[in-house]
Amino acid sequence: MTQTGVITFKGNPMTLAGEALEVGKPAPNFTVHYAEGGIQALTLEDLKGKPTIISVVPSLDTPTCAVQTKTFNEQLAALGDKINAVTISRDLPFAQARFCGAEDIKMRTASDYQTHQFGDAWGLTIEELKLLTRAVFVLNADGEVVHKEIVSEVTEEPDYATAMAALRMLV
Repeated sequence: MTQTGVITFKGNPMTLAGEALEVGKPAPNFTVHYAEGGIQALTLEDLKGKPTIISVVPSLDTPTCAVQTKTFNEQLAALGDKINAVTISRDLPFAQARFCGAEDIKMRTASDYQTHQFGDAWGLTIEELKLLTRAVFVLNADGEVVHKEIVSEVTEEPDYATAMAALRMLV
């Protein structure tokens, strides 16, 4: 199934593969990978037990994605280990680790490069580009979606305040 007319990229309509997630429903399971002493797997089960924010970006090596990651990193610092915070893109895990080291990013980054399972299951793969669209999700400790934003124009930033408010209500 595809979602059309949901997003644009530089004004051009794009198609998202998969079904859109609904607030109030369980998030689909996924496996993404990150670089920490080698390549490690991260799943939805690993995130359960704490409120979670998932910031989704097309590529950390673009200005808007870098700003989004840095902004959430700064705003989430005060919540410490009370929450899980993950940025997911299709960048290679090694490139993500390099970016985080260079920019002093503390939140975890994880990659959907290997199987595209996350993007496909969550309805976030831009069919024409094979990248993830820009989005933000907040999950409760049970892995249910309590906030979702799919940014309608991929080159624009998300609504940080609304996402952070949803997360703070769970802490």
